[in-house]
Amino acid sequence: MKIAIFGAGSLGTVLGAYLTKNGVDVDLFSHNKNHIEGLRKNGAHITGKVDFTVPVKAFYPEEMEENYDLVFLMTKQLDNDNVVKFLKEHLTDEGDICTMQNGLPEIGISEIVGEDHTMGCAVAWGATLKGNGVSELTSEPDSMSFSLGRLNGKEDDRLLKAKEILEKMCPVQLEKNFIGMRFSKLLINAAFSGMSAVCGSTFGEVSKRKDSRVCVQKIIKECIDVCRKAEIKIEPIQGKDVVKLLDYNNGFKKKISFMLIPLCIKKHAALKASMLQDLEKGKKTEVDSINGSVVLYGQKNKVATPYNETVVRIIHEIEEGKRTPSFDNLKVFKEI
Repeated sequence: MKIAIFGAGSLGTVLGAYLTKNGVDVDLFSHNKNHIEGLRKNGAHITGKVDFTVPVKAFYPEEMEENYDLVFLMTKQLDNDNVVKFLKEHLTDEGDICTMQNGLPEIGISEIVGEDHTMGCAVAWGATLKGNGVSELTSEPDSMSFSLGRLNGKEDDRLLKAKEILEKMCPVQLEKNFIGMRFSKLLINAAFSGMSAVCGSTFGEVSKRKDSRVCVQKIIKECIDVCRKAEIKIEPIQGKDVVKLLDYNNGFKKKISFMLIPLCIKKHAALKASMLQDLEKGKKTEVDSINGSVVLYGQKNKVATPYNETVVRIIHEIEEGKRTPSFDNLKVFKEI
């Protein structure tokens, strides 16, 4: 079986290292030439919550010559149409693209390669690229998991094979309510990744400060309200019912929700959002695919999402050089 990871950045490098270490033959692709050269010369070095180095097969996209049975897509969504059209030419007749991107990318991908050749996978762990060939795992190993599925919720042999491969790294949950699963991950991303990028801090730092935690709570509430109006059932994350834990309709439940937020993110406290990593490198972010998706679903279902809208606005202003990631940006939310 021919397997590729397309977009071997922080997360893709960790996944590729784990799969290779556990006997899976996988090709890693990245546009980052210095990173590829580091991988070729020294192997993939995974630091942070673990520490190991493993030789990997690393290539530039233009070196992709073979066809693949399974491609794990881990690039940013900024140029998804062109990326997916390129990958379509390198799929076998029974090949699949399994997107591990943030947001809700599966619908757009399925329009290019077909629903039967599209899988989606939510990644419940984090990593930070620390150098050429070096990626830091920022989540506790016992907290890591994947949620895998197809848009139609069906299980087939190819999906089960993908599950088997990913289980070489950590537990995999097959999802029948795929959109509900995606929204559970989107909710976490919108709240913690969004505020991590706004404040220039880790998930733990954002949840520790009360002023930023208020924003996290409001963003989560907006996501839950949008899903409720759209009749989307948000699935539990790693066995935790996010709606039951963090939703509220009175003052008492709101206080409980507020107190639970740091506990919910405890094992991922060291995680720095990939959007913040992009901002620090002067790159565009995926905020339109994350908080922007919540805003769009809110507009479609006539649910106000002012906190998600404000995250989108602040991050775009940081991209334009008008702001820097800082807790000072919390002042903007007071205008809501």
